[in-house]
Amino acid sequence: MKKKDTIIYEAHDNLYLNITNRCTAECIFCIKRYSDGVYGYNLRLSKEPTLSEIIKELSDIDLSKYKEVVFTGFGEPLVRLDDVLDITKWLTTRGIPVRLDTIGHAKLLYPDRNVVQELAESGMKVVSISLNAQDAETYNQLCDPKYIKAYQKMLEFARDVSKSGLQLRFTVVNLPVVDVEKCKKIAKEYCADLKVRGYGGTG
Repeated sequence: MKKKDTIIYEAHDNLYLNITNRCTAECIFCIKRYSDGVYGYNLRLSKEPTLSEIIKELSDIDLSKYKEVVFTGFGEPLVRLDDVLDITKWLTTRGIPVRLDTIGHAKLLYPDRNVVQELAESGMKVVSISLNAQDAETYNQLCDPKYIKAYQKMLEFARDVSKSGLQLRFTVVNLPVVDVEKCKKIAKEYCADLKVRGYGGTG
């Protein structure tokens, strides 16, 4: 019997949503390169779940026992922006706080949309952006983004998040080429928290 894809999984008192394996970068430290998942869950999808499949899975569990629901998993959630918005609205109407973990390429994916405003209106509470590096050169070396000017556009997206009143968080991975002190200064400038992740860690 074929094993069911993992769309939702839990850890750290949070519920995580794995809605896509697609991404707009090929980060050299991405867990996808050396593992099939995290916390014992296999996050490789045989196909992307439909919006109704995701909502059905969420409907079947007691959401009140989690601190927050987080869009993360083995891909970039914003490649499915409209579904992220619909799921966030569904969760928010049930009083569940929602966080988005993103690489922050929304301005490149959707140049004609105000993604931050749409996220805020959907009820999103926290946006965690993978800052990943202190400058564009290091970022490109680490993340191999599919767009040029990805680092600059990621910071523009972060500025929009910061101005919107949404809580902004940056993350970096603790690698030798990453200047964590410089990243801390960037986070301060953007009124963001900074989380330093161990190599291979999630959350």
